Amino acid sequence: MSQSFPDLIDDLNAAIAKLREGAPEPMRGFSHLAREALKPGTLDAKTKELIAMGIAIAVRCDGCIGFHAKAAIKAGARREELLETLSMAIYMGAGPSMIYAAEALRAFDELSPVQEAIA
Repeated sequence: MSQSFPDLIDDLNAAIAKLREGAPEPMRGFSHLAREALKPGTLDAKTKELIAMGIAIAVRCDGCIGFHAKAAIKAGARREELLETLSMAIYMGAGPSMIYAAEALRAFDELSPVQEAIA
């Protein structure tokens, strides 16, 4: 992927807005599903977003990686927590997941308000 994640999210949000206009009921249903799934319960929002990141890597969805990196940051995820999540995704998905894990780390770093020192 060569596009930056902030640009990808902006492009996808514009496309999703058009989809909401053209298919409002299914999109309302999807939004309701997302709200219910993300509602804090036994797992908090941060944990749920980290799980979503692992799944995004497994299904190789660039947009999902961007959206869930942004949501994980908003939910208070730290880079170290993301790296543990990425380690599990790599373990479960081998080589292809390693490539997408690298993309997920780049998304997190590009979307973080304060860039952390990368060793």
